[in-house]
Amino acid sequence: MSSTLDGKVVLITGASSGIGEATALALSAEGARIAAGARRADRLEALVHKAPGAALALDLDVTDQESVRAAVAKTVEHFGALDILVNNAGLMLAGPIAGADLTEWTRMVGTNLLGSMYMIHAALPHLLESKGAVVQVSSTSGRIASAGNGAYAATKFGITAFAEALRQEVTAQGVRVVLVEPGFVATELTDHITDPAMRAAARDMAAAMRTLRPEDIAGAVVYAVTQPEHVAVNEILIRPTDQTR
Repeated sequence: MSSTLDGKVVLITGASSGIGEATALALSAEGARIAAGARRADRLEALVHKAPGAALALDLDVTDQESVRAAVAKTVEHFGALDILVNNAGLMLAGPIAGADLTEWTRMVGTNLLGSMYMIHAALPHLLESKGAVVQVSSTSGRIASAGNGAYAATKFGITAFAEALRQEVTAQGVRVVLVEPGFVATELTDHITDPAMRAAARDMAAAMRTLRPEDIAGAVVYAVTQPEHVAVNEILIRPTDQTR
């Protein structure tokens, strides 16, 4: 890695909206070639047209191991390499533990945690070859658990643990691991919440502060992956100024 992204190949999951879309566009503006993965193919095509540089749309379901392997293979086949993986795909299905719909827990673990692990497993041989980088988009909920967010926080704490184990395994081989922990960001994430009380609480929380924008997180990712190769920015915690925890 170097301080320029010219010609670097980046695969981004959850790229059809929010942080993923903003990060794809920001990295493309820095000269990277973008492979944008998500399940909403129509939105990905729009992203490809907006990207200032070379971009590839990937039909990707991170919970499906075969889909993950195919996305990595298509990226390498199309661009000839893979330098950076940005694991951004995620769900937030907030709600109390008592009486929880366990299918929501399964969906979050499958997408947020296992999905990012599958992506790393498939991409790692290529990242070791390129001495590249892995960016794990986590959350402040990966540091501080709160009532009503137990299962979501568990997935984010898991991402943090996996990222640190990965860092210890690959840092001597030149691969950098970056954990980005956003606070409240104005995205579609809260729209996933099915519990009416938790959805209302999330909307009230957003209305009470100047929330982060997806572009703020994209800027943090760009900062981390454009540092000189001897500098590893392992963790970035970024909250709205108005957020207290």
